[in-house]
Amino acid sequence: MKKSAPLIPFVKKKNRQKKLLQQKETRKAWLFLLPSLLGITVFVLLPFSDVIRRSFCEAMSQSFTGLSNYKTVLANEAFRLAVKNTLRFVLICIPLLLCLSLMLALLLYSQLKHAGFFKTSFMIPLAIPAASMVLLWKLVFHERGLLNMLLLHLGITGSDYMNTDKAFYVLVFSYLWKNIGYDMVLWLSGLNGINPSLYEAAGADGAGPWQKFRYITLPLLSPSLFMIGILSFINSFKVYREAYLISGNYPHESIYLLQHLFNNWFTSLDIQKMSAAAVLYVLFFVGLLSVLQLFDRESE
Repeated sequence: MKKSAPLIPFVKKKNRQKKLLQQKETRKAWLFLLPSLLGITVFVLLPFSDVIRRSFCEAMSQSFTGLSNYKTVLANEAFRLAVKNTLRFVLICIPLLLCLSLMLALLLYSQLKHAGFFKTSFMIPLAIPAASMVLLWKLVFHERGLLNMLLLHLGITGSDYMNTDKAFYVLVFSYLWKNIGYDMVLWLSGLNGINPSLYEAAGADGAGPWQKFRYITLPLLSPSLFMIGILSFINSFKVYREAYLISGNYPHESIYLLQHLFNNWFTSLDIQKMSAAAVLYVLFFVGLLSVLQLFDRESE
């Protein structure tokens, strides 16, 4: 006991030094984060706090109106149409994109010989400017475009794709075509993190391809699923550029999205409507992220 007594001050000193070092590292981290935090505060949080304030006020007189702006927005037919189309687009595109990109990732993962070439090929659409892609869609899907000319040669009557309900499926195709390579690469990064010895052990026990996929691949890809799903959801709102460049402010009602609505309200300076709709949109987005994160934690 007497020999261990001199060690007590030494241990306390080491703990104190360790604590001081951690505090120093924490201060350094906050110093590095400070510019970003200031930028987010000035350019995001403060403007959005003003948006929240404006959502409860009348645009011109700035008088408090309570929830009347929210009631007006929720009763607006254009808002309902935009919400319906946006939800329909997201609910169709996200599952399709996740499934198709995972299938491609699995095919490339099993064929490592030409994986680099195919990854580059599928990523090319991301490098094409939106204006160039819109020009391509106009050439293909116009009433007198390439697709209708091809169908005419085959004896099939074409359609005016961008001015009918088929415009929605053109937009879905555009989103999938542009983002499938990006999601495929993300899935591949998750697949590369799985230890190959797990597949070898499962194969030695008589497991087939479906059993390996169900009991090894899918559970170990669940962390990647959350991240890829969120990124795909965010990218789904960028498809507005293509819809706007093809059809302008007022496209066919099947592709009239929330972004069109916000743009039109901004043009007409309906600040109170736009502010209330923006708050509703953020609340929905935060709620959705919270639910997805809860499911992700439960799966872990």
